[in-house]
Amino acid sequence: MAEAVRAMCDELIKAVNVMMDAESSQRYRLEALKFIEEFKDKCPFCVDCGLQLVEKSQTAVVRHFGLQILEHVVKFQWNNMPLQEKLQLKNCTMELLSKGTHPILEEECHIKDALSRIVVEMIKREWPQHWPDMLKEMEALTAMGDAQTELVMLVLLRLAEDVITFQTLPSQRRRDIQQTLTQNMDSIFTFLLGILQLHVNEYQKLKTVVGQESKTKAHWRVAVSTLNTLAGYTDWVALGHITNDNCHLLEILCLLLSEPELQLEAAECLLIAISRKGKLEERKPLMVLFEEVAMNCILSAAQSADGEGLCNQSSNGIVERRYTFLKRLCQVLCALSSQLCSLVGSDIEVKVPVNLNKFMEALLAFTTHPSQFLRSSTQSTWGNLFRHEILSKDPDITQMTTKYLRVARMNLVKSGFPSKNDSPACEFSRVDFDCDEDFNSFFNSFRSQQGEAVRLACKIAPFEGFQIASEWLQYQISTPIDTGNTTAKMAEHLCSALSPSALQWDAMTFFTESVFGQLFKILEKEKLPIDEGLELLRVVVNYDTRDPLILSCILTNISTLFPFVTHQPHFLPQVLFKIFPSITFELVEDCKVPRTRAVKNVRRHACSSIIRMCRDYSNLMLPSFDMMYEHVKMLFSSELLTQMEKCALMEALILTSNHFKDYNKQKAFLEELMAPVTAQWLSEEMRSVLWDPATFLTFVGADQVISDPSAEDQMGIDRSQISFCVHTILAVVKRARWPADPEDAKAGGFVISYTSNGIPILRNPCAESLQALLPNLLALIRTHNSLFLPENLARLSETFTRVYDIMDVDKNFVLGIPQPVLDAYDSPVYRTIAERMQGFFCTLYDNCYHVLGNAGPCLQQDFYAMEGLAEQIVSSAFIHLDCVPDHRLRPLVRVFMKQLVISCPHEYYDSLLCPLLGPLFSYLLQRLIFRWQIINQRTSVCGHGEDEAYEENQVTREMVEEQLVRLVTREVMDLLSVTCISRKFPDPSRNKEEPDGDEEMTTMDSSQGIQMNASQPSDDLSELGKRLLQNEDIYMTLLTICFNSLSWRDTINCQRTASVLCWTLLRQVVGGNLLPEAVTWLYTSVLKGLQMHGQHEGCNAALTQLALFIYEALRPRYAELRAIMNQIPDVHAEALEQFDQKTLQPAVSKAGEKKKKEQFRKLIAGTVGKPIGQQFKKEVHIRNLPSLFKKPKPTQEILEDADTAGLIGLFAPEREDR
Repeated sequence: MAEAVRAMCDELIKAVNVMMDAESSQRYRLEALKFIEEFKDKCPFCVDCGLQLVEKSQTAVVRHFGLQILEHVVKFQWNNMPLQEKLQLKNCTMELLSKGTHPILEEECHIKDALSRIVVEMIKREWPQHWPDMLKEMEALTAMGDAQTELVMLVLLRLAEDVITFQTLPSQRRRDIQQTLTQNMDSIFTFLLGILQLHVNEYQKLKTVVGQESKTKAHWRVAVSTLNTLAGYTDWVALGHITNDNCHLLEILCLLLSEPELQLEAAECLLIAISRKGKLEERKPLMVLFEEVAMNCILSAAQSADGEGLCNQSSNGIVERRYTFLKRLCQVLCALSSQLCSLVGSDIEVKVPVNLNKFMEALLAFTTHPSQFLRSSTQSTWGNLFRHEILSKDPDITQMTTKYLRVARMNLVKSGFPSKNDSPACEFSRVDFDCDEDFNSFFNSFRSQQGEAVRLACKIAPFEGFQIASEWLQYQISTPIDTGNTTAKMAEHLCSALSPSALQWDAMTFFTESVFGQLFKILEKEKLPIDEGLELLRVVVNYDTRDPLILSCILTNISTLFPFVTHQPHFLPQVLFKIFPSITFELVEDCKVPRTRAVKNVRRHACSSIIRMCRDYSNLMLPSFDMMYEHVKMLFSSELLTQMEKCALMEALILTSNHFKDYNKQKAFLEELMAPVTAQWLSEEMRSVLWDPATFLTFVGADQVISDPSAEDQMGIDRSQISFCVHTILAVVKRARWPADPEDAKAGGFVISYTSNGIPILRNPCAESLQALLPNLLALIRTHNSLFLPENLARLSETFTRVYDIMDVDKNFVLGIPQPVLDAYDSPVYRTIAERMQGFFCTLYDNCYHVLGNAGPCLQQDFYAMEGLAEQIVSSAFIHLDCVPDHRLRPLVRVFMKQLVISCPHEYYDSLLCPLLGPLFSYLLQRLIFRWQIINQRTSVCGHGEDEAYEENQVTREMVEEQLVRLVTREVMDLLSVTCISRKFPDPSRNKEEPDGDEEMTTMDSSQGIQMNASQPSDDLSELGKRLLQNEDIYMTLLTICFNSLSWRDTINCQRTASVLCWTLLRQVVGGNLLPEAVTWLYTSVLKGLQMHGQHEGCNAALTQLALFIYEALRPRYAELRAIMNQIPDVHAEALEQFDQKTLQPAVSKAGEKKKKEQFRKLIAGTVGKPIGQQFKKEVHIRNLPSLFKKPKPTQEILEDADTAGLIGLFAPEREDR
């Protein structure tokens, strides 16, 4: 036996060395791995080999492998080992702990970790029932030396992590171990604190003694390990253990903040303790940290860490450990503030701390630190303090508010790029960020946090905020422009995005927006500094610059200060005369040179400013309407504007005209404004272009080969004519409205009749004009869809073969790739002919659907009652959809149909929506099934073809296609929800499209995450949903879409659909006569969803709830459901029989909903699929031991009298005692 073990050990050592040798070939390495794995699974003397390999005479690699063998034995063979062998292995392991390692400073960390893992694996299987003295044995080990003490700390830490944090064992074992730990926590904490104090004292005593360096380091190592273990327990133990003995633990941790070698671990432990949640009365003792001694410890530690030791003198870099400690200290202060905000003003009597001013000064010191990360870490804390009802009125915080506003001035200036050396922040940024793009993205978030804090600060000190913003604005205006080392190629002496002046102006503009925007909200008119504000606006208006970046900031400041004009309207013309020239702003007069992005932004900004003024201050703008209209006419005739800019100015005029309060006047104006577009749109030439795909392609030039770029000008003009017409129609349909006041609408002639309920029926002045234009718009949509037919694709010239592809910007969005944030504002924006053509098709297609989507809210009955509207939409928007790519299908679903469903009145459901939605959902079902089949086949092929290589662009194309299918699926299900559900469920993730459908689902508790209940009222189904469900074909289509989508590879869609749609639709017919095949398919679809998505907790909870609803509702009439349950892998037959009987006889069962749901979840657990990373992992089985903590069963008398006892019986004192 000994010879065989020795021979096998020699072979294993060779195999390990082959695997670890960098020179080994792949073949030899694989053979060695196979040999080792077979040895672990089949060799009868694994323990003997493992023990021989871990001897101290072996190399570290071999010893580590020996420990891995022992861990493998405990994990996978423990259940089958005889008791004597278990005891022998346990004793040998304890022997290794006591004598099997080198001294603490010589032993490798991975050896210690591997040894502690073996002990923890045995504890998880045997403690406390079969190993009651484990804690005593651990305590005894600490008396044997520093190395053993460190190992004990590692064991206790890993035990807490496995049981509490990672929960890597069955629930009963976890419960037994956790409750035993809790019962012994007083002694454990006393033990840990004793070890910590002992070794800290020895460390402090010896660290100045010459010749005792190794002993000092040994004590330091144990102290660090103990602090880490304390941190692992502090996160979850009862708060009483942390605050016990007048917060003795916190006192020790505060004192250790002054020890440079222990301060980081102490700060991390302190942070965990202060961040604890729980009952307010339990957290009250944490306020001891606001006392003088504790606060001085924190402040002095911060000052010393931020001193000379922060920078490495040899490399001129940051000492990362000290910098990390500063971050933790900053987090400690923020956590302290959070506790303060929770306790002050609560039912717990906690006064504002005497040392609050000292705390605020410390927080301000971190806010002014060169590190942008530290500055940003304090922002939410400032916001919480400024927002707090009581603290915000405290004199210390009121005084600090002004200081914060002045600090925010400096912090808003973007500085500290990792690639630069122009700021003290750069050195810290090189530690925190990988590149300038990462820093820029972080800073944008940081700036928005500051904006919120500044707005809250202005509520406390509004006039001080106004004064600071006013001073900064005037200073910038009086300061000469500093372009820095600009790289501008188009013009000299202009700022780039990173020029000093551009950064200052940008920061100042953001600050003034935050301050003034808040002032107008919180101050009454009488208290507003109107004269000072108007004087400031006059200074801004009179400032002249040709720098586009600075001019853009000027325009923002004008918009910010514009509310002051409402108090002196005579100042309005000066503002308009400042803005209008910016609409035609140019740096280079040569019209053939493309404009830079900065110039385009200025022009767009000016147009937006005019629109915003006309939208928000229409009554103020109305007297100047004629002047504006004449000026716009002059600009239109000058040909200085792009088509988009023309449409923007038209929008501004339309918004102002909405306040004419005179139907005929407004109608005449709109007809005059639209006359050129109407004439062109309705001309015979345009009709022939819009109605025929071949003519359309010729007209826009997509069928011509372009070799000379100058020859493209005429086609560009033709395309711009179509774009301008559609943009104009869109501007009118979005902006033209009747007066908001019913009395004004009635007096102005907008009311044509009243409903039976007395609600006025209004007419839009643009209705007649738009109705005449709609047929050609629908024809353009039909032509657009026809362009994807093979015969029309063949008409595209080789220059334009890819113009129907998804735009690069949309592709990046779909893939979740962020746009470049450091664009060169000074470079001309060159686009190829093909790119311009691609943008034309994309924008035109989207805008057509935007027009249709807005037509209902704009025209109302004039649109819904159009003769044959449903047929016209079907023959235009729904035609040739098989050929339309997914990225073109999205506007139809999201922009048009969803808006149509939301805005359509009930009386038009039967004539308009039902004829549209039935065919549309039927088509979408077939399309999505086909698309997902392609994706599943592709995934299956890629999963098995290890040697198959894809070109990068092919992989990207497939990723885009897959993600587009996800987005289309979500939008279709969203349309279905809007159509059928009358009450939307809260879902915060719906505010934006998720760029990735496979991300891990947000954790959601099964008892709270699913907001649906079998007893919910039937009004969850909308009126439109009820109409659709009257048609059996449409109803089955909707059900099929919902239940099919549960197993498509999109976790987000699965959770939403299972939570909101499936049961709401199915509940309508559960009492009817469903075919057994249909019931089988519905239930199987839910189980397939669990197989696909059950690994995600949110999906698991939603699908389990849905499956339970279906089983309870249909099992009594359909035995097929029981047959399906029998086929579930590893289903427990006896448990299934019991649950089935309770379902068939619900009156017999008195089990609570939560217990019933848990029983059902265990029954269907075999259907839950595993993530790919877990599918081939060897299962670890830990057997339950006899439970130590069984709950006593309630007595028979209470159960028998439950019906009569009621609440008295349930809450009787003797019941509470039990």
